[in-house]
Amino acid sequence: MAGAGLIAIKRRMKSVINTRKITKAMSLVATAKLRKSRTSLTKAQAYNSKFLNIFDEILKNSQGKSIYTSEDHGKKLYVVITSESGLCGGYNVAIVNKAVELTRNDKDNSLILVIGQKGRSHFKRLKYETAAEYVEVPDIPTIKEANTISDHIIELYKRREVTEVYIVYTKFISSVKMEPEIEKLLPIKTEEDIAYTQEMVFEPSAEECFDYLVEKYIRQQVYFCLTSAKSSEHASRMNAMDGATKNANDILNKLTLKYNRIRQSSITQEISEIVGGAEAQK
Repeated sequence: MAGAGLIAIKRRMKSVINTRKITKAMSLVATAKLRKSRTSLTKAQAYNSKFLNIFDEILKNSQGKSIYTSEDHGKKLYVVITSESGLCGGYNVAIVNKAVELTRNDKDNSLILVIGQKGRSHFKRLKYETAAEYVEVPDIPTIKEANTISDHIIELYKRREVTEVYIVYTKFISSVKMEPEIEKLLPIKTEEDIAYTQEMVFEPSAEECFDYLVEKYIRQQVYFCLTSAKSSEHASRMNAMDGATKNANDILNKLTLKYNRIRQSSITQEISEIVGGAEAQK
C-alpha cells in the first residue's frame, strides 16, 4: 500500500513541477512585455500632457458652438478595454464589473464597444448589445489600432447614434497597483476657470482649430488608454504567474514532506519486520 501511495505522490509532484515551469516561463514573458509596454506608456504620457495643455488652451478660447460640445439626451457609448487572453488574475473581471455597474440602471440606452477577446465573451454571456468588437490588438498598441477605433467612435457620435462617449480601462499606476478607470470623451466639457500664463495666436481661428483637434484628442486618448490598459494587463499576468509559481512551490514542498514521511514509515516498518523475523528464529 505504501508503494502505491508513493507512486501517486510522485506523479502529482511531476505534474506540479511541469506546471511550475509553465507559470515561471509565462511570468518571464509577461515581465519582458511589461518592460516594453511601460516604455511606450512613458512616451505616451509625456505627449499626452503636452497635447492636453494645448487642447485646453484652444478649448478656453473657442467661443463658437460645436457638435463636440453640445449636450443631448440619447444613447451612451462605453468603450471597454479588456485583454486578448486570460491568466491575468482579476484584470478582466474588475473592468467588466466596472462597465456593468455603470450601465446596470440604464442598459437599454447603453452601447458597448468592446476591445479584447475576453471582454467580448463576457458581454456576450451577459447579453449586452455591442456597437463593435475589436480583437487581436497587439501587446504594444500602435496609433493604427487607436485610429481605427477612434474613427468608429467619432462616426457614431457624428451620426448621433450616441450622444455621450465614455472609455473604461485599467489605469496603470505601478507594477503592483492598477485601478479600473472611466473617462468621458464626448461631449467635450468647457472649462471657464482654467488659468494660463501664455497667450496664443490662432491661425485659422480657435473655433476651426478646435473642431480639427477634437478628433486628434479622441485618437490620443484612445491610444493612451490602450497603452495604459496593456501595461496593466502585463503587470497583472506577471503577478498572477508569480503567485501561481509560489503556490506550486508550496504544494511541492508539502508533497515532498508527505512523500518522505510515507517512505520513512515504510522503511521503519520493513526494518521492524526484519528484526521481528530474526528474533523469531532464535
